[in-house]
Amino acid sequence: MFAPIAIYFVIFAYIPMAGIVMAFQSYTVKGGIFGSEWVGFDNFSYFFQSGKAWLVTRNTIIYNAAFLTCYTLFSILAAVVISEIRLKWFKKLSQTLMFLPYFISWVTVSAFVYNFLNYEYGIVNRLLAFFNVEALDIYSTTWYWYLLLPFLYVWKWVGYGSVLYLAAIVGIDQEIYEAATIDGASKFQKITKITLPLLKPTMIILLLLGLGRIMRGEFDMFYQLIGNNGLLMDATDIIDTLAFRSLMGTADFGMASSVGFYQSVLTLIIILGANWLVRRYDKDQALF
Repeated sequence: MFAPIAIYFVIFAYIPMAGIVMAFQSYTVKGGIFGSEWVGFDNFSYFFQSGKAWLVTRNTIIYNAAFLTCYTLFSILAAVVISEIRLKWFKKLSQTLMFLPYFISWVTVSAFVYNFLNYEYGIVNRLLAFFNVEALDIYSTTWYWYLLLPFLYVWKWVGYGSVLYLAAIVGIDQEIYEAATIDGASKFQKITKITLPLLKPTMIILLLLGLGRIMRGEFDMFYQLIGNNGLLMDATDIIDTLAFRSLMGTADFGMASSVGFYQSVLTLIIILGANWLVRRYDKDQALF
């Protein structure tokens, strides 16, 4: 049963790792991996000297830290609220509506956002004009996106995250709640003294797994929502979009590979550091 997923990762994750060598080459299609000129760390030097390295690293970490924090908090909140709903039809309806955005692609989301927030004919600005309020120029103002991007991320993923935490809540021994009821515990006390503490192991594991993506931004989200909008570039450019533009704009395979390699090394350092901190706190909760 494990063989298919093992084969998948070997083919699409481990074998392609040989392509890391492109980060140290002036890669050409004609020369290929074995025939391209070896340039050492020149690609990395160009990346750091371009002035973009710190900018995209900062943006990637800030956005993904915000995404992970908001996603975790709202997923737990949604799972707790759903678990407390007693009407079965309403519980199923709530789960369905929350899970629905998970199946909507970022291409579709970007179309909705543009039609809602466009400066000239967006629905939001039309409503504001009706009430004689100044229109919002969201696609030219950077600070809006510091709020909008985390909101859209949570909207799309909170339904999926709530399912994971809801499964953990369902697995809690109901006798604990019954004992708390006999002792006179209120609904709020059951949540804070039983549910949330028993969700801690699940939360730690999911946070550690989420840290594995903290240097890998939601490329499709950023590229579909922002695209190549130069007015928002400094505030929303992440490592993935920079690597994509390097590859598509200049066909610089070596530069794109060096950015990806830099990204992977930082991810490894973050995971090892976070796992080390968890081991110091509680060895049983660590990944390894």
